Amino acid sequence: MAVFVSDGRKLLNVEYDETPKINDIVDERRVISLDKSLDSEEYAIFLLEPNGHVCCYVLDEIYIIGKDSGFESLHQALGAWRAGEI
Repeated sequence: MAVFVSDGRKLLNVEYDETPKINDIVDERRVISLDKSLDSEEYAIFLLEPNGHVCCYVLDEIYIIGKDSGFESLHQALGAWRAGEI
């Protein structure tokens, strides 16, 4: 299990080819799912918030290019990511 920290714009102290995996920790939240865009290098990580909601970070390599939080479920967050709403 790896631990990642961001400054809100990028993951800090990581190599460009290093990406979070399921059960890693990002900004003190556990990664519960991942999804990769089919048409670009972007990928989404879905994080479990302390209140039980789901947060999504959209990354391009180590750069955070989008994020949204407060989803009631992983299914809802994944739907928003795939619909391009994040």
